[in-house]
Amino acid sequence: MNDRVNEILKSSMEAGWVLEPLAKELLGIYGLTTTKFAWAKTPGEAQAAAQKIGFPLVVKVVSHQVLHKSDVGGVVVGVKDSAQLDAVFFRLSELPGFEGVLLDEMAAGAEVILGSKQDPQFGPVVLIGIGGTSVEIYKDVSIRMAPLSAAEALQALHALKGRKLLEGYRGRTPVNMDHLTDLIARFSQMVFELADHIESIDLNPVLCGAEKAVIADARIMIKR
Repeated sequence: MNDRVNEILKSSMEAGWVLEPLAKELLGIYGLTTTKFAWAKTPGEAQAAAQKIGFPLVVKVVSHQVLHKSDVGGVVVGVKDSAQLDAVFFRLSELPGFEGVLLDEMAAGAEVILGSKQDPQFGPVVLIGIGGTSVEIYKDVSIRMAPLSAAEALQALHALKGRKLLEGYRGRTPVNMDHLTDLIARFSQMVFELADHIESIDLNPVLCGAEKAVIADARIMIKR
């Protein structure tokens, strides 16, 4: 574990979970591709970051008191210009424990969910499934012990009933399976290395396209 990862985990210990901008930074350290993002603590920082990332944007509240951002209206999708960004920043700043906003690029693609937890018998395990509402309705997931190779990640994807959504179902563009399986393998290695420090991870959605797969949302729960 490098010094920055250790710093992020230690700073998150009291809350029990990692703020999303720090979670995405941690994922990047392990070579996992996320959407372009920035943590802005003032309206001016938000405007400067927006110019670098580009509109439209997803804007989310950053607060140790808000774990489930959607439950309190803490996620705004499709922010289209500077004026709307100012208005969203002001509204989100009134939420409890406000520590700024996370600006995310808008991305699209087939949705995959990646997760991990500590199994009492098997240790760190990785969950792979088709994302969106289907994971809740059909429970279409594969569970594997960490770490996985890219080849083992591909086998787990092939075990999913909804795998055709990734292969170009009804004329859709197939996703880049090499990039997706590499991302899964890197994720599983991170899960294995941090097993003594992390209780669970939820990456949902991972947006998969013809060129790459990017993590759009990340939640990391810390072991107490």
